[in-house]
Amino acid sequence: MGIEKKNETVKIIPLGGLEQIGMNITAIEYGDDIIVVDGGLAFPDDDMLGVDLVIPDITYLKDNQEKIRGMVVTHGHEDHIGAIPYIEKELSIPIYTTKLTMGLIDYKLTEHGLIDNIRRKVVTYGQIINLGIFRIEFIRTNHSIADSCALAIYTPAGIIVHTGDFKVDFTPVFGGVIDLQRFGELGKKGVLALMADSTNVERPGYTPSEKTVGKTFDHIFDDNRDHRLIIATFASNVDRVQQIINSAYKYGRKVVVDGRSMVNVIHIASELGYIQIPENTLIDIDEAKNYPNEKLVYITTGSQGENMAVLARIATSVHNKISLIPGDVVIFSSSPIPGNEKSVYRVMNELEQKGARVIYHDTHVSGHACQEELKLIYALTKPKYAIPVHGEYRHLKRHSELAHEMGIPKENVKILRCGDVLELGEDKFDIVGKVPAHGVFVDGLGVGDVGNIVIRDRQHLSENGLMVVVITLESGSNQILSGPDIVSRGFVYVREAEMLIEQCKDVVSETLSYCLSDESADWNRIKNSIKEDLGEFLWQRTKRNPMILPIIEEV
Repeated sequence: MGIEKKNETVKIIPLGGLEQIGMNITAIEYGDDIIVVDGGLAFPDDDMLGVDLVIPDITYLKDNQEKIRGMVVTHGHEDHIGAIPYIEKELSIPIYTTKLTMGLIDYKLTEHGLIDNIRRKVVTYGQIINLGIFRIEFIRTNHSIADSCALAIYTPAGIIVHTGDFKVDFTPVFGGVIDLQRFGELGKKGVLALMADSTNVERPGYTPSEKTVGKTFDHIFDDNRDHRLIIATFASNVDRVQQIINSAYKYGRKVVVDGRSMVNVIHIASELGYIQIPENTLIDIDEAKNYPNEKLVYITTGSQGENMAVLARIATSVHNKISLIPGDVVIFSSSPIPGNEKSVYRVMNELEQKGARVIYHDTHVSGHACQEELKLIYALTKPKYAIPVHGEYRHLKRHSELAHEMGIPKENVKILRCGDVLELGEDKFDIVGKVPAHGVFVDGLGVGDVGNIVIRDRQHLSENGLMVVVITLESGSNQILSGPDIVSRGFVYVREAEMLIEQCKDVVSETLSYCLSDESADWNRIKNSIKEDLGEFLWQRTKRNPMILPIIEEV
């Protein structure tokens, strides 16, 4: 694009999205200009007890706020837009993205009371925007949500192509086919680096078209004309919802949508014209009782076995409006995200036990490119450097091998970790530093107030329980007025362990006597001594290690 690039270098700083699925966010920096690509969240691991969401650590962005020119967003999935309200509360960055993605972001910003504070611009495919020294072009791709795009980022050091999440779908449900021609034209100009999606890099061949699922739905609707259908999928998979609605209309069924995120996404997509719902097809959940069961199909959240989602509540009979009927057909239209398999199978088992029939084969296709599609993008763009993104370490490692198979020298492929500062140019491709990039925990209304120490305490409590020791001392004389009293939670059932509790009191009394005989003993020392002595006694007796909390009152 006429930008002089001799001896220039640019920095790529992933703040999330590597060695994990989720929390995608990358800073790209040149001189006094920074652009941010995406702002996603991650869902907590099983060991992050009580945590609702994990959002990126944006310390580096806050420290360099005056350099940030804008945020460009590739598509509307939670792992790419979910953290935007939290980021915008701190930084107020202008946002540039496509129409549906912006609609979903607007909803989030409205929920957080930020919609009037943030400058937002909807862009179209092929459009180029200028953000400081950077020029960013939005390129049409296919994914499991409409309006997805790749980015061509023109920098003084050369062109960086970021694929976003993508697949090659020649028969998409909505919109056009991925703009492979543009990728080829960029390859002819010369691409400095390719940052490509690694999610499906372990799978050979090609990802099937989304339209194949529509045919499967038609067969399922045809085979189950006498049964009520309940279909769970990702709320954001608008094309999947469209195909369910198409089949429902074709087979004369009414559609009920349940689940807050599902209702919101369908409302936004419908308003913006990304989903077509035939008249009188969609009905309110309260109207369902007016129709025979075989004329109904429910579209719900919960395809990942989430505890509070609609499907799990139906399976455990706690949904206040939908009760499972023997003979119901329940369809899981998604693959379990790695780590969610147990939760998904648990819900499936509960549904089957209550007399439902569960279908999960051939009811989903991925939104991510398999090996041959990735090779195609490499062949078209011919990048000098390869930077695998979006995946766990094994995905990034396999992607680096694929890049090498496509002719890129091993020294020109880098597997980055979150927080690495990669400096690259025609003659440079090195990690030159590290910035903070640990996830920040969101727990209820608290953001960042729960850290690793609190999580460790929660794990300790969940595994070993709690023992509270209460002692009352007389002010001045330190005479014991009452106690030690012992309260146990999650350690032993007190009524069945009276002897153990009495022995614990004896141990504490002995420790107290020893400590109080030393006039210089302060309360901290007394508490630590109780923790040590009682902890050692309990370990010897029970081989358990509860959290011990001494409380000393002064009267």
